[in-house]
Amino acid sequence: MIHYALICPTEHEFEGWFRSSSDFEAQAAAGHVSCPVCGSTQVARALMAPNVQPARGRAAVPAAETGAGTGTGSESAPAAAPAPVPPPAAAPPALVAPHPAQAVLLAALKEIRAKVLETADYVGTDFAEEARRIHYGESEQRGIYGEASAEEAEALIEEGIDVHALPILPDDRN
Repeated sequence: MIHYALICPTEHEFEGWFRSSSDFEAQAAAGHVSCPVCGSTQVARALMAPNVQPARGRAAVPAAETGAGTGTGSESAPAAAPAPVPPPAAAPPALVAPHPAQAVLLAALKEIRAKVLETADYVGTDFAEEARRIHYGESEQRGIYGEASAEEAEALIEEGIDVHALPILPDDRN
């Protein structure tokens, strides 16, 4: 994996990980790489400081600890190892003001979720089985919600059973 510092035309800086340089080029050319702040797909690699590690087994040791100057004076002192380059300081996270439509959408999602929780029956981990029973007329027709794996949900959809994930809201993760 390759880590790139990226930048958009409005100079928003962000990072991305790619399998290879050609993978980045292909994704950027197809418009699949976009700025998380402004959404621009005109993204380029930004200048990065190289991440150079010292050779294995060779630690940088100050000259005072190498024994330099302890001989007859006829030896030459070993060259001091270059000081390691500190990593670049991380840019502070970009803060973005929410779009006014976000509040409207979030309120609508909260309303939908509350209506489902209020009117549907919770069936827990038996969701896939109960959805099938309802679909095939083996159980009474009603709204249900519960847990299902991605594979179970996909199987239900393939059978023609209409299922939808409840939206995960920001408050759910706090």
